[in-house]
Amino acid sequence: MTEIELEAENKAIAQEYKELLRISYQTLTEDDKKIIRKAFDVAVDAHKDQRRKSGEAYIFHPIAVAKIVARDIGLGATSIAAALMHDVVEDTDITVQDIEKMFNPKIAQLVEGLTKIAKVKTDQEISVQAENFRKMLLTLNDDVRVILIKIADRLHNMQTMGSMVDYKQAKIASETLYIYAPLAHRLGLYNIKTQLEDLGLKYTEPEVYNDIVSKIKETKEEQDEYIKTISDVLSKSMTDEGIEFTIKGRPKSIYSIRRKMKVQGVTFDEVYDKFALRIIYKASQHDEKFIAWKIYSVVTDHYRPSPSRLRDWISSPKSSGYEALHITVMGPKGRWVEIQVRSERMDEIAEKGYAAHYKYKNGATEEHGLEIWLNQLKEALESSASNAVDFVEDFKLNLYSKEIYVFTPKGEIKSLPKGATSLDFAFSIHSEIGVKTRGTRVNGKLVPLNHILSSGDQVEIITSANQKPTSQWLDYVTTSRAKNKIKNVLNENTKKIAEEGKEILTRKLRHLKVTLNETTVNELVNFFKLQTSLDLFYRAGIGTIENQQLKDFAAQKSNTLVNFFKKTIKRTPTAQPEQISKNEISKKFDMLVFGAEQDKLDYVLSPCCNPIPGDDVFGFITINEGIKVHRKDCPNAISLQSNYAYRIIQAKWIDSSQEEFKAILKITGMDTLGLTNELTKVISNQMHVNIQSIALSSEAGIFNGQVTVVVQNNTILKKLIENIKKVDGIDKVTRVNNN
Repeated sequence: MTEIELEAENKAIAQEYKELLRISYQTLTEDDKKIIRKAFDVAVDAHKDQRRKSGEAYIFHPIAVAKIVARDIGLGATSIAAALMHDVVEDTDITVQDIEKMFNPKIAQLVEGLTKIAKVKTDQEISVQAENFRKMLLTLNDDVRVILIKIADRLHNMQTMGSMVDYKQAKIASETLYIYAPLAHRLGLYNIKTQLEDLGLKYTEPEVYNDIVSKIKETKEEQDEYIKTISDVLSKSMTDEGIEFTIKGRPKSIYSIRRKMKVQGVTFDEVYDKFALRIIYKASQHDEKFIAWKIYSVVTDHYRPSPSRLRDWISSPKSSGYEALHITVMGPKGRWVEIQVRSERMDEIAEKGYAAHYKYKNGATEEHGLEIWLNQLKEALESSASNAVDFVEDFKLNLYSKEIYVFTPKGEIKSLPKGATSLDFAFSIHSEIGVKTRGTRVNGKLVPLNHILSSGDQVEIITSANQKPTSQWLDYVTTSRAKNKIKNVLNENTKKIAEEGKEILTRKLRHLKVTLNETTVNELVNFFKLQTSLDLFYRAGIGTIENQQLKDFAAQKSNTLVNFFKKTIKRTPTAQPEQISKNEISKKFDMLVFGAEQDKLDYVLSPCCNPIPGDDVFGFITINEGIKVHRKDCPNAISLQSNYAYRIIQAKWIDSSQEEFKAILKITGMDTLGLTNELTKVISNQMHVNIQSIALSSEAGIFNGQVTVVVQNNTILKKLIENIKKVDGIDKVTRVNNN
């Protein structure tokens, strides 16, 4: 960098620092400012040689995080200092002990908490990610500020992710949607939650995101006009009532519009409550409730409310401390509009979460206010009553996996996850004992292998040398340790049988004058419509491949060769028949290729989303079932990409002319005479489409149908959907995932 550029950069850094002090939500004392200045100096020095991917000086990142902590989360000097130094221990020789000497134990403890979380790299082991988040949630008990700063760090990383490679963007964004957005929601940081969700969507589903953004832009003027109509009407009445207030219109977040579209299966235009109005009124704490209901009566004088969608969080606030009155009313042009009513105090709490809480607790200090708030939060996390339900609901995976404690016959204690069975217990002692388990006794009584254990049970395992696991055992266990061991044993058996099967097959084919080589194996796999050579040999081993079928195969093979030679002799005598038949087979057979090298690998299509050729897909490397292929918009995609990013493998379709795939269509409409007949005609007239199953029902003039069709690729399916939509009376046709 030139002298001039350096000078400009230093100026910008100083500018950012001034800004940080200016925007702080807390009033900073002189001592506070000294601490922040010192932390700033330590950070500047520590990161002086570092640059971010985008090329800017690294120090801009800690300052940006500190700004979010100071302004958006509203924390005080201790947290601002910790945010400024959150990467210092990780990136330089400065230790936590040094920070404690320079500052105080509290700041050192926060920096250590932040370093611990950042330290664990994601690629090591599968559960590291989940373990990491569990650790993070458990630090709640030490100090919630660690997590608040971590959320600020994540928000800034999401805002500046443009210069990263796309697979990293997708991984970080998935993790954000999976963990950080729900956490921010749980902690009452609604603004940050919305930003995290929208940015998460921007990188996990860029097309969808950009599409919604452009549609919001298109309709912006009309929406502003619409909101203005309502707020003009309400403003006049509220002014007449002597209420002091401000009204803000706010569009629904991009992520929540997307969620609505997905959950209700509607298009952008059909999402009605795309906007909300927020009425923020002035009131003393004494009059708050009274005025809120006064506003309610003004609103409902003008617009008809939907009684089932009234939410009163003023009488009973949410566990995160959120208070407000939400009224959904029927606005002009028959559109639902949500109106949120909050006092200035409630609004501040909604925007800042916990920081605003203690500002309103009379004269509470940051430490004291934190205590009050933390205790409320701890209760919410620990009680499994209604409040914690929405917490678990938001956290797709229950990080607070409850544990049970059971005893061995000798009185040793073992811990297992809640829901574990007596067979799980056998595997938890030793996998060899698990494999040989013949029966189990709980508290002296014989019980089935899938008996669910409770805390305090005493469990005895009865083993037998001749016992072997069956595939049914997979349904009897819940722990991954037991599942993996059972799958391994089952796989070993399959391989043994397949080895015998290969010998049997070689012998039988020799009689039919056919040599078993790679080409023959491919042809046989194709002939029996199987996926892999292992399937073929296994079936030969267990005897499900009959001699007659092999004879048919040999006959067909010789015919093909005779015809082939006739054709070849006519055209080009030099062609190698061996070569060509192999290419033909691979062309028909390998439609999915993986990774940058486009390797052809064995895979299974995941039943949770039924991908078909033409869908955007990715491969997921499972522990025992090889590669599973999921659609990119599969409901499980986000959690897989977030938790096991290193096991995701790129995948794309190539020629798929010969395979067939299942897709499920949901059809709704108005029941008219002959509709079923018309529908089946349209489907079966469509080239290359077979109906596998069909379920139709009509009730009070509404028609509902679910049709499972077998198609060769996405293009055919799209065409079919278009044609069904043309049938008179049909309202919607959507493709659904398997549940």
